[in-house]
Amino acid sequence: MRKLMPLLLATTLAACVSTDPYTGQQKTSNTAKGAGAGAVAGAVIGAATASSKDRKKGALTGAVAGGAIGGGIGFYMDKQEAQLRQKLQNSGVQVVREGDNIRLVMPGNITFATGQSAIRGDFYETLSSVALVLVEFKDTAIRVAGHTDSTGAADMNQRLSEDRANSVKQYLISQNIPAGRIQANGYGPRYPVASNATPEGRQANRRVELELIPLTQ
Repeated sequence: MRKLMPLLLATTLAACVSTDPYTGQQKTSNTAKGAGAGAVAGAVIGAATASSKDRKKGALTGAVAGGAIGGGIGFYMDKQEAQLRQKLQNSGVQVVREGDNIRLVMPGNITFATGQSAIRGDFYETLSSVALVLVEFKDTAIRVAGHTDSTGAADMNQRLSEDRANSVKQYLISQNIPAGRIQANGYGPRYPVASNATPEGRQANRRVELELIPLTQ
């Protein structure tokens, strides 16, 4: 049993390691520690409750069950994150993991023409790739947020951000994602991620973000 524990833990952690396509670096997923701890605990319980001749089998069975429980929601979101990173590689869309949530940052220069709320034709393929993952991972709620820079009238920017968020929402609905899973809001220039004093900052602020939230939270 003492020999089995390090092997179970190492195997569980190895299974939770993925390669970030943006950096090429390997990283341990957010659920590796939880899954590893669950696997070890499950193995101990499985071995303790099995007969003496079946302890090894009991430990392995318990490890599998414990790993699933230990990983929980995080494991589900890890799988979704991995698929999104694979599909969005070199697309210009940034995938950001925040706890059990995933945020997709879609820069305005690749999603919409200046001052327009109609999705650019060359962005449909990327958005369709996102939709394919969202259809598969149906236990995820989607918050679509539109953002603008501070150039121009505040009411115009507010309407534009709302219209862009709704354009993305309607397209996702057209790709077989239930409307009840999606919220769309526009925030105008209220939440900048960079200074509006520079062209680069204003470009960064013009964006649509998709926040993916596990429904079981």
